Amino acid sequence: MRVTPHSMERVVSRRDFLRAGLSVGIAASGGLLLGVSFNARSDGGPAPASVIAGDGSLQIPPGEFAPNAFIRIDPDGNVALVVSKVEMGQGVYTSIPMLLAEELEVPLERVKVEHAPPDAKLYADALLGQQATGGSLSIRAMWEPMRRAGAAARMLLISAAAQQWQVDPASCVARNATVTHTASGRTLGYGELAPHAAALPVDANLLKTVTLKKPQAFTLIGTPRKRLDSPEKVNGVARFGIDVQMPGMRVAMVVHCPVIGGKLARVDDRVALAQPGVRQVVKLDNAVAVVADHTWAAKRGASALVIEWHEGANAHLTSAMLFDDLRRASEQPGAAARTDGDVDAGFKAAAQKLDAVYQQPFLAHATMEPMNCTVHVSGDQCEIWIGTQVPTRVVDVAVKVTGLPAEKIVVHNFLIGGGFGRRLESDVAAQAVAIGKQVDGPVKVMWSREEDIQHDMFRPCYYDRVAAGLDANGKPVAWTHRIAGSSIVARWFPAWFQKGIDPDVIEVAAALPYAIHSQRIDYVRQEPRGIPTAFWRGVGPTRGTFVVESFVDELAHQAKADPVEYRRALLGNTPRARNVLDVAARAAGWGTALPQGKGRGVSVMHAFGSFFCMIADVDVKDGDVRVERVVCAVDCGHVVNPNTIEAQVEGGAIFGITATLWGEITLKDGRVEQTNFTDYRVMRINEAPRIQTIIVRSDEDPGGIGEPGTSAVIPAITNAIFAATGTRIRRLPVGDQLHSGQTA
Repeated sequence: MRVTPHSMERVVSRRDFLRAGLSVGIAASGGLLLGVSFNARSDGGPAPASVIAGDGSLQIPPGEFAPNAFIRIDPDGNVALVVSKVEMGQGVYTSIPMLLAEELEVPLERVKVEHAPPDAKLYADALLGQQATGGSLSIRAMWEPMRRAGAAARMLLISAAAQQWQVDPASCVARNATVTHTASGRTLGYGELAPHAAALPVDANLLKTVTLKKPQAFTLIGTPRKRLDSPEKVNGVARFGIDVQMPGMRVAMVVHCPVIGGKLARVDDRVALAQPGVRQVVKLDNAVAVVADHTWAAKRGASALVIEWHEGANAHLTSAMLFDDLRRASEQPGAAARTDGDVDAGFKAAAQKLDAVYQQPFLAHATMEPMNCTVHVSGDQCEIWIGTQVPTRVVDVAVKVTGLPAEKIVVHNFLIGGGFGRRLESDVAAQAVAIGKQVDGPVKVMWSREEDIQHDMFRPCYYDRVAAGLDANGKPVAWTHRIAGSSIVARWFPAWFQKGIDPDVIEVAAALPYAIHSQRIDYVRQEPRGIPTAFWRGVGPTRGTFVVESFVDELAHQAKADPVEYRRALLGNTPRARNVLDVAARAAGWGTALPQGKGRGVSVMHAFGSFFCMIADVDVKDGDVRVERVVCAVDCGHVVNPNTIEAQVEGGAIFGITATLWGEITLKDGRVEQTNFTDYRVMRINEAPRIQTIIVRSDEDPGGIGEPGTSAVIPAITNAIFAATGTRIRRLPVGDQLHSGQTA
């Protein structure tokens, strides 16, 4: 498949989400161009069709909704699909075409994917409210609209064939990009029919009224398919942002102030400028960039800079100070996220009480592809080449930095070598444009791995206080949970931050799958002294699942109950959660004896619309933990591509294991202490466990899959460590706690 660069969840009713419009036109090639509007109208009226000109360009009526997906069928019958989601390893450039191909009745291999250009009017995600890829929402957002688009196109092609043959469309069927008249056996290919289909009058309600296949009729959806983008990634043809090359392009390496929030005072660049290949030094507010003919020259020049910094207010900041801030904040009542029953009465009547404090550190994203952005600012235009999860936000920052209107900003989006939420931020693009304004010609701005880790937009650190009252049988009758930490949502999308509640932070914590009558969950926003925070592969569920599932395990131990049976007894109102628990427990051999030093732990999670149960086996020797096996049962609703499910569970689990055992960003004197993979460890191949993924059949709408594996595996490991050693892990990462005996 050739992928060509084109030159958090808000509440939406199902009815509004399915409201859609359709437009048809003739592409410049003479083929069929189908536009689909997936966005809901705020006035509740029907979504109008957009007008597509003969040259294939969009003519968008003022105030009307425009398409957010386009299907082009050329005269050879090949299908081009403009995808508004970005491929960053999660498999959407295979799964989304599968949705279209199923209903359109074309072989998957004939669907070619193009990156969508930045345009919120055309490509905004109805669930996110903007053009973005994240939150494990891609398939959830596209599941029905993309199938409807394929079915509508198929109906138009059948109608075009029936008109040519002067027969009833009901007597025709579409298969393998061909329409056949069943009575006579006559056939016409999609390529031949495309111009005729484009000329047909179209009911704007077609998308809403089109009949979709029943799941039992699927021939593609639900079947294992190889990734369409894998061959080009293997042979090197696939292009990522860091691969951009063009005539006259310079390379800039950036050096930031080592103290977070510090500023540039002065720089002696004489030695740097004397390095062969170095062309200029660009000074920014908090950084210096060396611009050179190639990467090595830029690195040499950056190393030769002599810089004096104004370190600012954070010059003496430490991790201990930040956690002390969180501790003090957690002693105050927060904004109420959930209040059920009479919590105080529940605790008063409880036979036993248990409370705990959990801490989680800053985390870096450490993506395989370090941060980079290529720009060319020339006269009245700014051109950007980048791999980003938020192309429209890149346009916005370029407008702010250059002062140019949005129509003068051109963004070329690329495949992403790891996002994990880091590329939901546009700070690197803003910096690159600021540098590009001072460079004559295109310049690729790159961060070294050290700059990438030390100046990341970090996953926040958190401090959680949890307490429960148990009855005489050890069952929880009262539960309180106070969360103290940063709000990413308040900065990233302020409209979602209402009444002091960050909906991401409280996810999982405020929607327990367990039946507990009296609950009180509140949130205290405490920002970490000028340190930027950002999403990190499922922030709220990752943070919340560790706390909830660790504490439930503590309650089971307090009640002298088996951890699986204890959970099962509380999941009567959540049958999907109980089912994955049962499936995973059977597959993992729960209850069988393990040798000394080995332990088995469990966690259950409902987040991102999916239900997960993970069971981990660990071996602890001399304080070192090795995860030997992970068994995962997942109910994510209808499955599009089971290969993708397995890959995302495996990748997510490894990402989560890495964070559990070693992941931690610490500060001393305002500086991040970690520099590279030598001290910000990532799991190595020889350390990876056996991972078994069991997909539970479900007829529910699809749930997310990219982030749940990371969230669910963390407490499964820490609970397994307790089973092996008797040491309860309440602070991440595990690190040297088993050596020192510290647990909090």
